[in-house]
Amino acid sequence: MISTDKRKLDISLIYDFLTHESGWSDGISYEKVEKSINNSLNFGIYFEKKLIGYARVISDFSTIAYLGDIFILKDYRGLGLSKWLMEVIMDHKELQNLRRWILLTSTAEWLYEKYGFTKLPKPEVYMEKFNPNVYRNE
Repeated sequence: MISTDKRKLDISLIYDFLTHESGWSDGISYEKVEKSINNSLNFGIYFEKKLIGYARVISDFSTIAYLGDIFILKDYRGLGLSKWLMEVIMDHKELQNLRRWILLTSTAEWLYEKYGFTKLPKPEVYMEKFNPNVYRNE
């Protein structure tokens, strides 16, 4: 089952994965994970009521969306769950007809390409303010 109901989320499991296994949020605090969940549209994948995968979307539901913190627990990978999760996210009624989607990834580009994501056609117009050690400095 995939649900967007925040009450079903196992925040401790999400925190544990993000801070210890993700590689992109190493050291993030529980409080930051909880705040990010509270301010996002969340997608949880459940097997027998246990959270086994997760993704979140930050959006204004009109023009833009950022897709992040996507994961499937190791024991459940290779079963097509990430494809199913992406289909549910991309078909969500509040996320239709957006001008821009943003995704940052160093893995699974093949998956996201199936849903229309491409490398930046004009990287010279892209700017960011990035602090990779922000969670370690708290």
